Amino acid sequence: MSDRVPRTSEREHARPRGLDDPTVEALGELSKALETIHRVRGHLYAAHQLVGGADLTLDRVVELLRQAGHDEVAKRVERELLGRNVLPGRWTFQIMEEFDDGYYAAFQEVERYARETLAGGQRHIFEAEMKERRRTHGMPGHEATPQK
Repeated sequence: MSDRVPRTSEREHARPRGLDDPTVEALGELSKALETIHRVRGHLYAAHQLVGGADLTLDRVVELLRQAGHDEVAKRVERELLGRNVLPGRWTFQIMEEFDDGYYAAFQEVERYARETLAGGQRHIFEAEMKERRRTHGMPGHEATPQK
């Protein structure tokens, strides 16, 4: 456990008095997991946009197939793919809404609850302490905080 009193410039990410190492590490890991879920959300939005773009491209596919005289193939693309649900009853926007309102919101709330309950709401304590250990004091580019 660290009882050092942080300098004023470090207070934003300072370890609250009495907070032990395992708790700081657990909060750091929870933050890391949340960051992974933020990335997952980005990937889901990318998939949402890619699927939507592919669906819109099918309009041109149907048009070109008809121009080339392939009406049966055009009809099948139009009937079976154009506007199709990607999951039962869902387009990707509905998947995103469910993810955002369900798992994503719950994950953010639990992470915030843990931080507020255990560390007075302070974020990135683990990372701030790692920065302090790894930086070269007095070296340009290694300042503890932005220079004002």
